[in-house]
Amino acid sequence: MTQQTYQPTDRRPLASRQQPFWQKTAAMLASAGASPNKISVAGLFCGLAAGACLVFTAHVDRWQRVFWLAAAAGTQLRLAANLLDGMVAVASGRASAVGELYNEIPDRISDAAILIGAGYAAGGNPVAGYVAASLAIMTAYIRAVGKAAGVSNLFLGPMAKPHRMFVITVACLYMAVSPHSWIFSLKGQGVVAVALWIICLGAVITCLRRLGRIARHLREQR
Repeated sequence: MTQQTYQPTDRRPLASRQQPFWQKTAAMLASAGASPNKISVAGLFCGLAAGACLVFTAHVDRWQRVFWLAAAAGTQLRLAANLLDGMVAVASGRASAVGELYNEIPDRISDAAILIGAGYAAGGNPVAGYVAASLAIMTAYIRAVGKAAGVSNLFLGPMAKPHRMFVITVACLYMAVSPHSWIFSLKGQGVVAVALWIICLGAVITCLRRLGRIARHLREQR
């Protein structure tokens, strides 16, 4: 009996997968025998490092801008790993059902580390960080419920994972390069806190949109 190769389903629709740079990078890693699951774990460590750097910004002065840049870099490296693990798995023919776990679990931990870390960053708000992390996990949970119900590609936003990380990255870069006179506070909420509340609002909308899509699918199945 011919064994069928496992093919991952419901992959996030990313235009970057079609870009030559990422295709060549994935092909190079696949040729070198890189493990997709280890790439996923590397992304997890990048997410944890980004979260730690965010926390450090509230406890240092001289090196604060360096930690902001490091947090932005860690956040983007986490996304790069999230992109490459699946591309390498497909390119090398090493995609597996277990790989789905490596793709999802590190994502949830990285989300929590970065968003909670942002809550404790300079100009952050711990409550906003915990709420943003909880809502980020909820968006993923609703997506999983939708997949179980037969709804595919529930990656719609406005605050899906890439959007959340974009907001955090922009906030970090703003804090890293802006003169101190440009770093504002709105009713006691610093730049990062405002970014987190934006993520919270967008995540609530995202949850409602995904729930609406699932409900519509279930009604059509009756």
